[in-house]
Amino acid sequence: MTTLTEWLILLIASFVPPLIYMVWIRNTERCQRQSWGSVLLCFLWGASIAVIAALILEILLKISFSASITDISTVSFYTVVVIAPIAEEFTKPLALRLKPVKRHITELEDGLIYGAVAGLGFSATENLFYGYEFFQVGFLYFLFLIILRSIGACLLHASATALTGYGYGKSLLKHTSLLRVFPYFVLAMIVHGAYNFMVYFELPGVITGLFVAFIFVFISISLIRKKIMQLDRKTC
Repeated sequence: MTTLTEWLILLIASFVPPLIYMVWIRNTERCQRQSWGSVLLCFLWGASIAVIAALILEILLKISFSASITDISTVSFYTVVVIAPIAEEFTKPLALRLKPVKRHITELEDGLIYGAVAGLGFSATENLFYGYEFFQVGFLYFLFLIILRSIGACLLHASATALTGYGYGKSLLKHTSLLRVFPYFVLAMIVHGAYNFMVYFELPGVITGLFVAFIFVFISISLIRKKIMQLDRKTC
């Protein structure tokens, strides 16, 4: 049984790192920074509606896939590397369609910021779910793995969803078809799937897999922030 104190530790460990990243990403923009209200709304979407919708979509896609494939290991592989990225990268950036968020997308970098924030909200709730399981094994086990997730998974969700957010922002500001967002959505799924492959199917070893995955997300988030700063300088 998880005590009140343990729940408090779990909530803090799950949500504080993504919230810190949220502030970091939001403040990357120097000119015309996004309002805290729209940023927090985007985070809350990622932490709630996006999680529920992604879970439902994952179940439906897994059922459909399992109907034609009977090998459990194959189903597990495709669920982690293909199905989860499709479902999650579809539901997270829908936060940018919310009116209070959409009306604040006035510059190209705004899509990157809101996409990243929605991803961070999703990672916070995901941390909570995984953290609860970790806690059942032991506190040190929980502490070690939640730290790993707070670095790797949080930055992964931020980086991947920022890509779709950028595509949506470009489509919105240039008044083009939403179909123009699709290449960015595909790129987000590839980034997400590649990370999942490295973490869950550690080749050629656990430590190497984690190391490569972490380098991957550090490069990804650095490129996202660099792009935000470049676009921001053009409008200052």
